[in-house]
Parts: sequence; structure tokens; C-alpha cells
Amino acid sequence: MAAQMLSVASPSSAKTFPRSLHLESPYLSPSAIKSHVIATLCSPLPLNRLFMLRQETSKSFASNWALECTRKRLPRSPRSRRGHQPVFMMLPTANPERASHDKPTKWSARAIKAFSMAELEARKMKYPTTGTEALLMGILAEGTSPASKYLRANGVTLFKVRDEAVKLLGKSYPLYTSPEHPTLTEPAQKALDWAVDEKIKSGESGEVTTTHMLLGIWAQKGLAGQQILANLGFDDKNAEELAESIKEEVALSSK
Repeated sequence: MAAQMLSVASPSSAKTFPRSLHLESPYLSPSAIKSHVIATLCSPLPLNRLFMLRQETSKSFASNWALECTRKRLPRSPRSRRGHQPVFMMLPTANPERASHDKPTKWSARAIKAFSMAELEARKMKYPTTGTEALLMGILAEGTSPASKYLRANGVTLFKVRDEAVKLLGKSYPLYTSPEHPTLTEPAQKALDWAVDEKIKSGESGEVTTTHMLLGIWAQKGLAGQQILANLGFDDKNAEELAESIKEEVALSSK
């Protein structure tokens, strides 16, 4: 009887069935779908109630299936037996061969922060690049390193360096927006490389510090950072004192 009703059902009567009733089991075979429809026609329950029951059953099946999937153990990636690899803090260098050395010289955390502050100072000044004057500002803006403390003790402050930079380089266009990471100028890159080279030549252990960076700025004679230091009273005698302080720090750390 149900089969006859199915065969004589008109297209208009088929439209009364909820569309999702035929789509809730997309993986059923045609014979299974036919049996499903026959069972629906022969059911004493109202069509709407039957549809809600089927929908709840489908949701329950989906929940159980998802739960089973979560219980399956995912394949684990093989653990490295080498342990944790040290992460060396590096600054930009013009000599990639040095950076790829088996034991690359690493910068101190304060030097890394000073470099980040140098980029920030260049952006504040609306300069398109990070020059030696910005590196000097970064050392002072970091504020906690022996180099910055020595500069302040000798009358070299961040505000004075900013004023001298404006006098020497001029003001930038007010509406100009600096890039997020202003490119290092060639003199600034040479100052960083000078600091690393001097550290390697000394044969001393430890990190490259802001003191090395400051001496690298002073070594770039006639350029912005060195001229600003000279205008504020910094001279070769101060540079020698800083160099001696590095040796004392190394001697204390080795004890």
C-alpha cells in the first residue's frame, strides 16, 4: 500500500515534505532512501513530529561521531634528541659569513633593546633611515646600560642629542611618515660591524654590549653620531675610558 502511494504521489504533494528530510543522509543508497520514505508514509506520527525526531537523531549521531573523532590519537611528530637549541640575538650585519660562524658573537639584551629604540627614535624624528645619530639616541633611550649611564654622567642626554641632530641634519617634512623599520645607513651598519669586529679581535668572552656600539659610533669620524658626541664634549679620552671599562667588566665576569 505504501509503495502504491509512493508511485502515485503527485509532484505537488512531494513539495509538502521538508527538503532537509531527503538531504539529512546524503550517503544513503537509492534503495535505502526509498525505504526511508516508505517508513515515513506508514508512520502513525504526524509528519512534522516525525521530521523533528529524525532531526534530533541526526544531531545525536553527529555529536557521537565528532566525539569518537576527538578520541582518536593524532600522530605525534618525532621529538628532537638534540634538546633546546640556543637562540642567538643578532643585529643586522654586512658580513653574512660572520653570522653563519659556528660560534657567532651575540649582542646583549640591552644592545638589542637599544637598537630597537634607535629605530623608534628615527621614526619620532621622521627620518627615512636609522643613522649613527639614531643609534646614539637608542643607547640613551634604553637608559640602563653602562654606556648610557656614562654618557649622562658626562652631560650627554637624549634631549641634547635630539637638538644636535636637528641642528646638524635639519627637520624632516612634518607630514612625512617613516617606515616601521627605517633602513640602516651605511655608516650605522659600519658602526655595528666595527663593534662586532673589535669584540672578536679582543678574544674576550661575553656579548657585544652597548659600550661596543657607542665606540663603534665614535669610530665613524666626521659622521652625524660622532659629530654630535664631539659637540657635546665627548672626546678620545672618554672613548679610552669606555674601552678600559669593557676590560674591567670582562675581568670581573671571569672571576
